[in-house]
Amino acid sequence: MSIDRSLRRKSSLERHRNVLTRAERVAHLMAQERFREDASALHLPKVAHRKAQAGKKKAAAKKGEAAPPSGGATEQK
Repeated sequence: MSIDRSLRRKSSLERHRNVLTRAERVAHLMAQERFREDASALHLPKVAHRKAQAGKKKAAAKKGEAAPPSGGATEQK
């Protein structure tokens, strides 16, 4: 039997939210210097909240090229 979604661990329930709370929007606008301390917290402009994605990993060595020696040791004659 599978476990109910409400009984899962908290960390597994955390996910990206598209909607920010008012405090999160104000903090984001202050970081972008688009909100003043004396301004009203009502009628705030929209804030784009994008999920950060990890970039693709670069290949260590391209095809046809020799890989650099590991460990940094040099040969002595």
